[in-house]
Amino acid sequence: MRQQIEDEIKEVEAKPNRRIKVRLLPIWLRLLIVIGLIFIAVLSGALLGYSVIGGGHAMDVFQKSTWTHIFDIVNKGA
Repeated sequence: MRQQIEDEIKEVEAKPNRRIKVRLLPIWLRLLIVIGLIFIAVLSGALLGYSVIGGGHAMDVFQKSTWTHIFDIVNKGA
């Protein structure tokens, strides 16, 4: 009996200590940050694309009439 207890103690001592990983940012917060960054990238891309490449005014890209005009041009051939 004593030998069995000593063997179990040796097994426990031989196992390496596992470290518990503590995340600095939880997964849900990481997802929110990524979604926010994607949203910012889309808005800034539309803003720069419309004003620099398209030659329009920068804030006109956020008007509904601009997007209806773009959709009309795209769907004209359909």
